[in-house]
Amino acid sequence: MKLKSEEVAQYLKNHPQFFSEYSDMLSNIYIPHPHSGRVIPISERQTIALRDKNKALQDKFLELVKFGKENDIISQKMHDLTIMFLTFTDLSNFLNELNLILRDNFSISHTEIRLWNINFDSPEISKFISTHAEIHTITSNLIQPYCGPQLPNEIKCWFSENTNHLHSFSMIPLKTNQTIGLLVLASEDHQRFYPKMGTLYLQRLGELISTFISRYSKT
Repeated sequence: MKLKSEEVAQYLKNHPQFFSEYSDMLSNIYIPHPHSGRVIPISERQTIALRDKNKALQDKFLELVKFGKENDIISQKMHDLTIMFLTFTDLSNFLNELNLILRDNFSISHTEIRLWNINFDSPEISKFISTHAEIHTITSNLIQPYCGPQLPNEIKCWFSENTNHLHSFSMIPLKTNQTIGLLVLASEDHQRFYPKMGTLYLQRLGELISTFISRYSKT
């Protein structure tokens, strides 16, 4: 009777005493090396498996350390950004400087913002006001920041002559007790904003900007 590989494996799993009863036989079993064509004793194969597992754990640990350091840097930048925002007392100056601030602090090359449901009395702010109902609906439906290669044409037009050079985007809703605007970040890099990336800091950026603008929101 020919046994299947699964049956042999299940038998050995159910009868661990087999290895004690036939310990001498184990030293004579040779199996393929996982990284070359030669055969090696089963004991050496186990050592290699443990070494590979240790290497994988070490790589994972180093990756976590790297992510931790990157998060520390971003957290510090967010802290500095908060302090910088506190120095603004005028909405017009804030909106005009936002692009430069995000470029210098986060290397975001292109930024556009549109607002609605806010009070303003400066002609400087009118260029940041959106009355497009479709954009208002899209923004209201965003539960969290969107990241990816797609952007509605109406929003793409905000970037004017740069549009054809931009390949990844993030749409960040600006909300208080109501939706008050949309912040859009864009990059020439296809992978700067991608669909499965984490959006925690983008969300915090949106909350920070929303809080600053909220003093001008209509009640």
